[in-house]
Amino acid sequence: MIKSPLNYKTAALLSLGICLLINILFIIMFLYGKDSVVPPDGERIRPNFNLHITFIYALFNFITAFTIYMVNFYLLNKKYLSKRNWLIIVPAVIIVTVIISLLFSYLSISIEDRPFHARVYWGALFRDLFIATVVTLSSQLLYVSHKQQQTLIENETLLVENIRSRFQALKSQVDPHFLFNSLNTLNSLIAIDKDKAQEYVQQLSNVFRYTLQTKEKITLEEELKFNYSYCHLMQIRYGDNLKFVYDIDEKFYAYSIIPLTIQALVENAIKHNVVSNKQPLTIKIITKSDGLLSVSNRIQPKKELERGEGIGLVNLRERYKLMYKSEIEVNNTEEEFEVVVPLLID
Repeated sequence: MIKSPLNYKTAALLSLGICLLINILFIIMFLYGKDSVVPPDGERIRPNFNLHITFIYALFNFITAFTIYMVNFYLLNKKYLSKRNWLIIVPAVIIVTVIISLLFSYLSISIEDRPFHARVYWGALFRDLFIATVVTLSSQLLYVSHKQQQTLIENETLLVENIRSRFQALKSQVDPHFLFNSLNTLNSLIAIDKDKAQEYVQQLSNVFRYTLQTKEKITLEEELKFNYSYCHLMQIRYGDNLKFVYDIDEKFYAYSIIPLTIQALVENAIKHNVVSNKQPLTIKIITKSDGLLSVSNRIQPKKELERGEGIGLVNLRERYKLMYKSEIEVNNTEEEFEVVVPLLID
């Protein structure tokens, strides 16, 4: 929430600016304006410049502007200046200002001991109407600008919270899905090879220790360490029928990636392709020079094709859209299936 600019500090600064502007204009008009006093002999003389009276007028201009600002700020902060009330309250403020202006003009004439002249009143009215109009319009502009900024920040906050909630919902889908597959694999290994099953449990504990972390992004180096453990689990299950080829440039180790990205792509490749003695599956995990990570495999479709791309890939697409507004690239040819994800620079 941004702090409202409708306060006494803003009122004082703006009032000072208006006061300086009006008095600078007054001094310019005095120095370069026409002579106003014509004596009987016809010789024109310029009236004396009274610094004391000028200071009094400047002070009155400041007080007038400051008072009107504070009245406007109070009404705006209390939300009294609706479209309907604005047409009533604003003219009332200006009328009060005009009355005060007339009284002050009368007092200034008395102090200076000058003869009454209508131009004095008209000049004072014009000056104070100008001040009241400028103050009222600038107050409205400040209020509207503040409300727009406030609304923008609130919308951004809601959007971030919505993205965070959706991200956490998507992330929560990964762990149950992975756990279900892992338990099925463990159940199969127990009946086949108890030693491998024990090793599988140890590796599985390392994997789940990683999945329990709550970071929204992680370095590629950390993600690869986890993926090595995960791939080891898969090789325990499939043996030599499953191979992994890594070609990772170390300069990308410090780049960021969404956790479980590589695991989801590896799992997707194993899920949708035949892995057997006759058709061993090789999964390539490589980095490209333009800051991209590629996970690819030769297409060896199962006889019973599963619909869709699988929850892992769909989930991954959505997470990258939500968190980084970026797309992952899917290249599906007759011979090879490749997914390319961006590596992020912090």
